[in-house]
Amino acid sequence: MKTIQTAMQYAIVPVFYHDDKQVCQHVLQACYDGGIRIFEFTNRGENARDNFKYLRDIVSQSMPNLYLGVGSLITEDDAQYFIQNGADFLVSPIFSDAVWKVCLQQQVIYIPGCATPTEMGRAQAMGCEITKLFPGEVFGAQMVSAIMAPMPWSKIMVTGGVMPHKESIEQWFKAGAYCLGMGSKLLSKERIIAQDWQGITQQCQHCVDVVQAWVAKQEK
Repeated sequence: MKTIQTAMQYAIVPVFYHDDKQVCQHVLQACYDGGIRIFEFTNRGENARDNFKYLRDIVSQSMPNLYLGVGSLITEDDAQYFIQNGADFLVSPIFSDAVWKVCLQQQVIYIPGCATPTEMGRAQAMGCEITKLFPGEVFGAQMVSAIMAPMPWSKIMVTGGVMPHKESIEQWFKAGAYCLGMGSKLLSKERIIAQDWQGITQQCQHCVDVVQAWVAKQEK
């Protein structure tokens, strides 16, 4: 768990779902080739379970050091299924007591969605070391910095409102974000329809380069 948490710090986390498992494989490979090592596959369609198992096998066989998690989880049944099939971490849009209990029992990282300092504080008290600020585009980076001032121990994953360019990425990390989730802004519908996997790889590599440059600047 600590290894995954360490890997998440300053990480770019693609958030993605597609009904076609081949498209899922291409997108995951493109992200991996672009330097991504944390990936959130979302439980948002009827093929989510089968497609996740398919991706889990691919990761195990050919993508070392990639942590594959599952998002948009609400129910105990879904949590049990994805953990049993190899999910490295689970994410929810809310704090789900049902998902939290399963993660606690199975010792799997749970990242619940929180919208206020009170919700984050409750999640932290329940053992969730990372919380998701959602929806990020509603609150903005100022919300992160405002929370970090009285709660500097917080590890906040921002999802929503993050753009795949230097200004946006640095703005969120300067505010104190722990990691950044990106969906369609990073993995655009247009590129997926065009099967522009190289374009996705280049976009991911750009984001990773921005993060690495930012971290290096902080360490000076």
